[in-house]
This record gives sequence, C-alpha cells and structure tokens, in this order.
Amino acid sequence: MPTERITFPGHASTLDARLDLPEGPHLATAVFAHCFTCGKDIPAARRIAARLTTLGIAVLRFDFTGLGHSDGEFANTSFTSNVQDLEKAVEYLNERDMAPSLMIGHSLGGAAVLKATANLDQIKAVATIGAPFDPGHVTHNFADAVPEIIAKGEAEVSLGGRPFRIGKQFIEDVASEALSPVISKLKAALMVLHAPGDTIVSINNASDIFLAAKHPKSFVTLDDADHLVTRAEHAEYAADIIATWARKYLELKPPAPPIGAPEGIVRSSEADPNGYLQDIIHGTRHHILADEPRAYGGTNQGLSPYGLLSAGLAACTSMTIRMYARRKEWALDHVSVDVSHNKVHAQDAETGVGDKIDEWKRRITLTGTLDADQRQRLLEIADKCPVHRTLERSSTVITELVDVALAEA
Repeated sequence: MPTERITFPGHASTLDARLDLPEGPHLATAVFAHCFTCGKDIPAARRIAARLTTLGIAVLRFDFTGLGHSDGEFANTSFTSNVQDLEKAVEYLNERDMAPSLMIGHSLGGAAVLKATANLDQIKAVATIGAPFDPGHVTHNFADAVPEIIAKGEAEVSLGGRPFRIGKQFIEDVASEALSPVISKLKAALMVLHAPGDTIVSINNASDIFLAAKHPKSFVTLDDADHLVTRAEHAEYAADIIATWARKYLELKPPAPPIGAPEGIVRSSEADPNGYLQDIIHGTRHHILADEPRAYGGTNQGLSPYGLLSAGLAACTSMTIRMYARRKEWALDHVSVDVSHNKVHAQDAETGVGDKIDEWKRRITLTGTLDADQRQRLLEIADKCPVHRTLERSSTVITELVDVALAEA
C-alpha cells in the first residue's frame, strides 16, 4: 500500500502521521488511535491499515502528542488531549476532502475514539480493540507511582521497559471520565473486539462497553491474543473482521472498471518479515493470504504458492465447464474439481533426463442428468480452460527491480 508521511497540527503541537492509501479508488477514510504509550507503527495498526486499504479505505494513523515522532511533552497530556488530537486528525482529513467515516481505537485509544465520536456526526462506524470501559483503568499500570505523581505534580514511571513522565493532570482527567453516557448516545455502529485472556484490560470492560451501547453493535472475541495483538495471525484476524464489518456500514461502492479493462495487478506483500506469510491483494476488493506449512518455517495461515497455482487451475476448470454447460442448457447441477501437484522426472523430455517437470492431476466430478456424450464433451472442454492452456505452453516472466527511492518520491 502506498503511504504518505505527513504532519498535521494537534491540540497543542505538531503530530507525526502516516496516511495509508488504497492502490485503487479511494472509497472511504478511517482514523486509527493507538494504545497508551504505544505508537502508530505497532504491528496491529499496520496490519489493520493494510487490510482496509484493500477495500479502498485510506487509513490515517498518528502518534499522540509527546509520543513517537510527534512533538510535545507526554507529561502534559491527558485523556482529554488525546480526544482533542483525534478531533484535529478528523479536521485535517476534512480539509483534504477525505472526511473519515470510520474510527478504530486500540486500548486507551479505543476509549478515546468512543469519546471523540460523540462529537462527530460524520462517523458511521467505530471499532474498539481491548478498550477499557473506564479510562482511569490505565493507571493500574503504574499504581505504585500514583501517590508520588499527585504529590509532586508528575513522576517518571516505567511502562513496557521504557521511561515515561506522567503528570497529575492525566491522573485527574482519566479519573473524572465516564464513558457510559457517551456510549449510550453513539450514532455510529459499534464493534467491540477483546481477548478473553487479556491481562492488561480484562474482558469485563468489553462487556460493559457492549451493554452500554445501543444497536447496531457487535462483539467479537480475539481468543488467545495478548493485549497488544502482537501475533501476526491475531492481528490478521482482527483486521479481516473489521474490514468485513465496516464494509456494510460505510456502504462502499467501488466504481465499475471500464469495459475491456485488464484484470489488473496482483500484489504480494510480506505480512510477517519473520516468517513467510503474505498479503495478496487484487484490485480494491479481493484479499487472500499465502504462507508455507509449519514444517517449512511458515505459519500455515494460507495456501502455499503451489497451492495457489493448483487453486487457479481447479477454479478455471470448474468455471469453463459451467460456462459451456450453461450455454448448451445442459442439466449440470454441480461441478467440483480436485487438483494435486507433483514434480515428476522428465525422463525423455527435452529438458533432460535428470530434470523434473510439473504434473497436475485433475479429478472432475459432474452431478446432474447428463448422458455419456455430454459428460465426455464437458471433459474435453475442461482441457480448454485458459489456465490449463497457460500451464501447458511455455511462458515468459519479465522481472524488473523497483527503485524504492523513486517509488516513495
């Protein structure tokens, strides 16, 4: 996905952000709010943004004041200032004619998007991930330091192994917040995602948020995910759920491609640089995963590359048979195609005795009141499948290296 590196004015200082853009038509815009003391580039944020861009949804993710690459002093921030930063993000996007209609918040960012949405009629849908029902819940992360913060006005605490200065204003602000009235008046659809085993923000918070909201609302469990949704498979699941759910409420309607337009580009991007998982995107609506089996160092979350080739042959065969039978008005009730792939010795082939060639075995099942001649004809038609023909004839792959510096310019 193409990404713009941008800055925009926050409530008190300049905020650093990334605007992830769709490859195709821009159909809607979302804002992502990160968790307490986190940042815009955490894996869950990147994963969700990448998935949404495949649907034509641009995603603005930014660092709150005093965090990441944003200006300002974190010790001078509060829950209220986070909400104000969110409102500034929406204002920035409105000025760019990219008015957001979806808000996504992780942990305390989830509480912030709930509060911000109350003042933003343009938001159609809100999704929270591991969000606290009571913003004051976040202080349990540094409970031992609270007396010192109140007495001295601020103090340094260690969160996730990193030092942060927390101010008294933050403690007082989150303590005074009550989200129940805000949630009950939401005019947007709500999705609550939470892991039952979350040890940072318990699942009870999700229940309270869900019960306080009116319909339309949805509750999705993230199973054994941790609070930061750090594992690739958990982040992918959350991203896919949010993307599918948001499509309904944002009423995404991509423009029709021109008649005769080519199928376009299929892009494979690494989803997990420590493994082999790939995000495969085709156009603005289609997304699948590719991976390797665990035995080969993958996580087995998607078809292998050879599996994708076999799937293409199987699907094309079935479609070709159906197309012909429909044109002939034959009583074909159902088609299924099983494909297996193997490497076999070339033996006397031109490639050489020691080489191997690819062999696909295809088993076709035709259901319906078809006579023997019709079945035989459909078997012959299967060999005319375009993917079948492509695999049988020689192909040429032209490869060129993209200059990253020019691509980002």
